[in-house]
Amino acid sequence: MLYFLILAFLFLSLPAAAKAVCPICTVAVCAGVGFSRWLGVDDTITGLWIGGLTISVSLWTINWLSGKNIKFFGRQPLIYIIYYTLVIWPLNQFQFIGHPLNKLWGVDKLTLGIIIGSIGFIIGVLTDKYLRKRNNNQAYFPFEKVIMPVGALLILSLTLYLICAYKLF
Repeated sequence: MLYFLILAFLFLSLPAAAKAVCPICTVAVCAGVGFSRWLGVDDTITGLWIGGLTISVSLWTINWLSGKNIKFFGRQPLIYIIYYTLVIWPLNQFQFIGHPLNKLWGVDKLTLGIIIGSIGFIIGVLTDKYLRKRNNNQAYFPFEKVIMPVGALLILSLTLYLICAYKLF
């Protein structure tokens, strides 16, 4: 298992070699969920990061297609649908999603985390764009484009940790 995680990390850390749609990415997400469960990380928090990753990869693909001047009807929604299907379908097939006792607020924890993480990542991206627009298309600080969406996920992770660990809601 550790060998697979190291291999998946190395594979994912090489963006030039990563492919837009690959079965290894799906397996890596499933393995990551299993590993996070083994470590005791709540599924809601794991889902946050899966949702953020899914949005990020979708945006990368959309930008890559734009750079290659590849356009077709419904491109953006179709890309989001494809990526979410590639992530959620295997999680459902391997029964990571759908356990009746793994719910928060009446929603499956992993699914809820994916939704909240996706929204949080988008808010982080839009916040970065807003800040840049206010500053003549310049970043206020180094790595702002990365820090804003990842920071949103970190804040959401802490918030959901407190909610789940201390049963605040």
